[in-house]
Amino acid sequence: MNKSRVAAIDVGNDSIKAIFGELEYELNIPNIIARDTEDRPVIGIEELDSKNPLDGIHIKVHSPALKDNNAIYRVGNLATKTDNATELDPGSSKSEEDQTLIMLFATLALDAVKLDSFPKAKNVIDATYTLGTGLPLREVKEGKDAGYRSRLIGNVHQVEFLVTPKYQGLKVNLKFNEVKVYPEGFAAYINLVMDNNLKIINKDLIDKRILIQDIGGLSTDIAVIKNRNVDDDKAQGFNLGVSESLEAIREEIRKKHGVELDSRRDVVEIITRKNDRNHIMVKGSRTSVHDITDRILLDLAKKQYRLLRNVWQKNSQTEICYFVGGGSHVLKDYIKTLNNNLDGYNIEFFEDDKESIWMMANAYYKLIMDFVRKSEKPKEPVKTN
Repeated sequence: MNKSRVAAIDVGNDSIKAIFGELEYELNIPNIIARDTEDRPVIGIEELDSKNPLDGIHIKVHSPALKDNNAIYRVGNLATKTDNATELDPGSSKSEEDQTLIMLFATLALDAVKLDSFPKAKNVIDATYTLGTGLPLREVKEGKDAGYRSRLIGNVHQVEFLVTPKYQGLKVNLKFNEVKVYPEGFAAYINLVMDNNLKIINKDLIDKRILIQDIGGLSTDIAVIKNRNVDDDKAQGFNLGVSESLEAIREEIRKKHGVELDSRRDVVEIITRKNDRNHIMVKGSRTSVHDITDRILLDLAKKQYRLLRNVWQKNSQTEICYFVGGGSHVLKDYIKTLNNNLDGYNIEFFEDDKESIWMMANAYYKLIMDFVRKSEKPKEPVKTN
């Protein structure tokens, strides 16, 4: 019997965050792909073995779930070095994009090739996973989670490593024992109040009326929580994320300073790093881009604040709003300033950047592990008289 391995994967717009097994392995890969050809040139085959596989992910993906089957891709860091790299577009649905699945399969395959526990014949590894993942609230409300799950389960998805350090020539056949797709807002709540064993760690929050504003790359979810449940009717998803603003910053920096940034992730790095924040190097000189970032991000923060205000007005007995997700990390200072100057809502951000960015992956891990534990429990025998 091919034993199933647990995987919790947050396909974020900026990057993929994945947790495997008994918390023994994590992966974080930029969510960028670029179509490619089979014969990617490599300088010296010896050099290939010494490189980090994560810097040279070059794969062919075969899956009945893909619209564009059997295509070849550069993924993550390698894709940023091309002219045809694609990131998820604003307005697109995460559940319907090939890119979401390509990133998901690549991440799982990178885990599978590290293990000895999966059956392997010649260069082919047969890997089975129990997957916990999620979609924006808006897509779950539209019922897209069921279609997304059915595309994954019941099919075999193959990832073939082409010119990838250490893994060249290996193929991974991916199957899913079970796939659980959680709404992102609900997942954030679970992460706030429970530990890895789903024991309550935050008693203060359990019976409070809470909003959770999860700002992602392409969308924003506001979960409304009362009586320990997410109120599905009141919860709202919006087509407003940070991607367009990051793209606008990248474009203005290119026009004004002639500096080409590889991806939105580079923009995030400039905005959020501890030292030299909002500065870039132009022809070897340290140059401020504060004027560009402040104007564009303040404009987005105002829109996000408007969403908060509208939802809070409809849920007037709310006690606190938690801001989570990578977008909150980018907009934190701007939203705090607006709130201090305007309504003064009781809002909270996570000062630990990693905690905010990994929140969804951690939540999916807690939820999928709980599912696994419950399904492994021996059933009570039926008593007969």
